Amino acid sequence: MSTNALPWTPPNGDDVELVQVGLYWDAVRTSADIGERALKLLADASGAVIADYGLMYWLIPARHAQDWRGVQQVQALGARGAEVTYVGVPPAGWTDGPRLHWRIPVGPDRYLTDAARLRAALVRVIAAEPAEEATAR
Repeated sequence: MSTNALPWTPPNGDDVELVQVGLYWDAVRTSADIGERALKLLADASGAVIADYGLMYWLIPARHAQDWRGVQQVQALGARGAEVTYVGVPPAGWTDGPRLHWRIPVGPDRYLTDAARLRAALVRVIAAEPAEEATAR
């Protein structure tokens, strides 16, 4: 754990801030159902996560989104040529929902999630979905 200041911190005011993806981090978006199961697999290895009604966004290192092609039910958001993408970021104090909030707040020990570890967890969760649905019937 580092005591150095983070290169980026969420807004401290009362308004959501639109942050351009790729400047400080890329983001990975999936449904809250898949996201919650991935969080269980990641446990303490997860970095900061934004939740917004039925969606979850992980912050991953910038320029790592291009490695996510082919993962179904997941969208990686990153800088791609002329395309600019923004993510709504809640103020630091918004830690409960259902509105836009921090499911896992940014902190010195919770910032970016390792992209490869997150990808592995999400692929595992998505691969297990058909079996889980059959068991629920």
